[in-house]
Amino acid sequence: MPEFEVNWHHEVVCEYLDKFARREITRLILSMPPRHTKSEFVSRRLPAFILGQNPNAPIIAASYGADLARRMNRDVQRIIDSEAYARLFPNTRLSGTNVRTVAQGTWLRNSDMFEVVEYNGYYRGTGIGGAITGMGMLYGIIDDPIKNRQEANSETVRQSIWEWYTSTFRTRLAPGGAILITMTRWHEDDLVGRLIALAKSDPQADQWVVVSLPAIAEWDEAEGKPEYERRERGEPLWPQRFDMEELTRIQHLNAQDWSSLYQQRPSPAEGGLLKRMWWRFWVPKGTNYPPVLTRKADGSMHEHIQIELPDSFEEQIQSWDMTFKDTKTSDFVAGQVWGRVGANRYLLDQKMERLDIVGSIRAVTAMTAKWPDTHAKLIEDKANGPAIIAMLRDKIPGLIAFDPKSSKEARVSAVAPTIEAGNVYLPHPHVAPWVNGLIDRATAFPNAAHDDDIDALSQALLRWQGRNTVLVAAV
Repeated sequence: MPEFEVNWHHEVVCEYLDKFARREITRLILSMPPRHTKSEFVSRRLPAFILGQNPNAPIIAASYGADLARRMNRDVQRIIDSEAYARLFPNTRLSGTNVRTVAQGTWLRNSDMFEVVEYNGYYRGTGIGGAITGMGMLYGIIDDPIKNRQEANSETVRQSIWEWYTSTFRTRLAPGGAILITMTRWHEDDLVGRLIALAKSDPQADQWVVVSLPAIAEWDEAEGKPEYERRERGEPLWPQRFDMEELTRIQHLNAQDWSSLYQQRPSPAEGGLLKRMWWRFWVPKGTNYPPVLTRKADGSMHEHIQIELPDSFEEQIQSWDMTFKDTKTSDFVAGQVWGRVGANRYLLDQKMERLDIVGSIRAVTAMTAKWPDTHAKLIEDKANGPAIIAMLRDKIPGLIAFDPKSSKEARVSAVAPTIEAGNVYLPHPHVAPWVNGLIDRATAFPNAAHDDDIDALSQALLRWQGRNTVLVAAV
């Protein structure tokens, strides 16, 4: 494909596919967003490349449906039939017609399977669940075993894929053979999710090399930047095709799909400690925004309650979670404004940005000027928090050091009943598009890549709840 425009992530993918073809890596998982040429490399070019280097290699390739598998089969055949391929790999050729008899024997070629003329290598395509008994493989390739969200949310479908993999596909592998699974992640319990979980829980199980390329760069602080990642945090994967403007539009369509399909971080459809269905929304008075809908695990839709924002509040507060430094690999500074009327709490504003200590001081000062009725300003007594309080205590009244005496999980668990009871209202996504990201991180908590705004949220709700904290007024 001389016209192909190569991005850095294509080079990374090909480096790992080279190692797979040489069987230096025998268990490989590749995950990346839709439309980033995953299948072009894995399902079309790779099988032809392997057979060019080793015409005796048996390959079985699977995808979610038989029709797709046949299309991939025909594409691999076209590549092998090309003049450019013949110049590179003159020993690898296919029969010239659908089935052709030559002196050495009969060489099969159809839309399900083809054999390499005069060698023992073959390619067998199949849909997930298809019969491949009686056949062996030196290379097994699975590309997109899940077709759509409906299948991903079906426990029955996920279990059938797992059983087919363990009882049929995996058993066809020759000793020393290699398996590649590539997909956009749909569900925390999809095939890749189960295999990774099994590898972690059982050292004797297959151990996988995992290459995960999210649409926008992020990684877990504790694990550090992956060796294959060439971006800084916040940078898009393929900006020539999907720039930040386009990715932002996609992100605002559906937070759950964004997290799983684009960021490769599937979270439970209904959430862990904090369920998606618990959230309620406020809208400005006199407005008529469309309802907020969330797809439940069973595929049905849940419509969230929304009300008009009260005219006034009994109390307003700020809540801040600070970080140590401003770098592209650091956590975020998260600041929120909350209002209370009786038992109900309303998130009114949020700032979430990577800031150094000077930027953090400016952010607190600006938020105070914007919301002058926030008399209490909670600042977690960690990271830059104490220094910021010391610098601002003679300029801004009401700074309060929040000293958590329990873990993040314990604090979120403590406020979860308030959210479940329907006493917490977030701004409608049309009012504040950033709220989709907050809900996504809350749903994934404590496994989200960042949880700074969730820390600020639990801190604010605990202030009014008076639980599991020690509040020390700044002097």
